[in-house]
Amino acid sequence: MTSIIYVGMDVHTTNYTLCSYIYGEDNVFAQVQVGPEYRNVLKYLQQVREIYSDCYIKCGYEAGSLGYSLYHQLASHGVDCVILAPTSMPETRRKGVKNDKRDARKIALCLANNTYSPVYIPTKEDEAVKEYIRMRDDHKVTVKKLKQQIISFCTRHGKFFSEGSNWTQKHLAWLDKKLDFGNKVLRETLQEYLILYQQATEKVKIYDKRIEEFAKQEAYAEKVKKLSCFIGVKAHTALALIVETGDFARFAKAQNYSSYLGLVPGEDSSGSSIQRTGITKAGNAHLRRLLVESAHSYNRGTPGKKSKTLEARQTGNEPKVIAYADRANERLRRKFHRLMYRKTKYNIAITAIAREMSCFIWGMMTDNIA
Repeated sequence: MTSIIYVGMDVHTTNYTLCSYIYGEDNVFAQVQVGPEYRNVLKYLQQVREIYSDCYIKCGYEAGSLGYSLYHQLASHGVDCVILAPTSMPETRRKGVKNDKRDARKIALCLANNTYSPVYIPTKEDEAVKEYIRMRDDHKVTVKKLKQQIISFCTRHGKFFSEGSNWTQKHLAWLDKKLDFGNKVLRETLQEYLILYQQATEKVKIYDKRIEEFAKQEAYAEKVKKLSCFIGVKAHTALALIVETGDFARFAKAQNYSSYLGLVPGEDSSGSSIQRTGITKAGNAHLRRLLVESAHSYNRGTPGKKSKTLEARQTGNEPKVIAYADRANERLRRKFHRLMYRKTKYNIAITAIAREMSCFIWGMMTDNIA
């Protein structure tokens, strides 16, 4: 009878800790620590096969800094490997008791007992586009930090802009030409800040144009066009949703997709006491942030009216797709205003809109739009 051996791997950039486990035997064996090289894993698996000649090996590791590289390396050599989503694994660690061997054992037990959710493995094309989008978003964070630094610099020296909102053309002209610190070094410092800000802003614009080019590729164009029918979703957000989610049909229900994004409320109940908590924030944090940003768009506009920009984005889609998106947009916009009327906290209302928006996105991508 063929034995199934589950190999847990706690992987880091400095070392891999490996151990094996056979279901039904409360015994973890062959615990070793090897260098961070996939060939060392292959040698380990070969040694296990020499001990158990008639066996099938399944190995896995937690999603982390290595990304999908180890998975692809092992899969190319015919190894059955999975990447475990950390948020789906049971929490067994007690305070003060944690090391690589325990983590490897935990992974092996999760594999054996099937108490985990596997991480979706994207295609190489999707992974490349995903990395480009995340690089662009990192630069966007840089722009945000530079804005904060410039405002803080002005505040420290008693300079405040009172003629409207910050970062408008008027505000930028005020920063560039009208501010007088009475000191050449301070003026030079501000100019250097502004140069960095302008350079970073221009880079983001270049990256956005490149992302729009990706969105027009045959593999993505139709899906991007559909998702762009929603308020607050343009090429950048639509493409990120597509390449990071992959196959939307792997989620049986819309609620499962919301859970994957960490937008569903948590629960801390005991006995007859039921207590809901904030959203779980378990899952894809990048997509969750993008959807929350998109949800802010429902704060603008009037229920029952459609902007010319949205009409332009919807042009070319099937009537049933546009009708579905219009129903979603109208429902979400009215829901936001209803929550505000009830004096719900703004951030809670926006999160609720993002959660329901994710459900409509799942419906659009799985053709559940009746």
